[in-house]
Amino acid sequence: MRRYPILVTAAAAALLSGCSPSTEEPAGDTSAPSPATSEASPTPEAQVPDGAVQVSPGGVTTGVGAPADATESGYGQACLAARAWFDAQNGTVEAYLQTVQNPGAPGPGSFNMAWSELTPGQQAAVIMAANAAANAECG
Repeated sequence: MRRYPILVTAAAAALLSGCSPSTEEPAGDTSAPSPATSEASPTPEAQVPDGAVQVSPGGVTTGVGAPADATESGYGQACLAARAWFDAQNGTVEAYLQTVQNPGAPGPGSFNMAWSELTPGQQAAVIMAANAAANAECG
């Protein structure tokens, strides 16, 4: 049987804090930002309007306004391929995307298809995987 002591402790703490009466006033503005607001900003693909394509000044597609479309396996392979590239090249997401978008460069990072053959949803998934890999968030 698996045990989840952290989850049980967190759930109990949340439950108890929600049930305890409090007469304290809410805290005013503090000078330190809360961890939730400073951890992450919206990802580039989340900022692209539906149907639009975001292109960098260097001509690289960095965002596609479509829901990411990939199987779990395909996304995992794309993320791991991007992570391997980042480990070897120590480059930027844009530099990685440029290599994936080069003609004749199909590989696991683009579902073994040329960039021009990918649907907008698949392109969005490749970009999402590249951003995840850059942040070492591949599973």
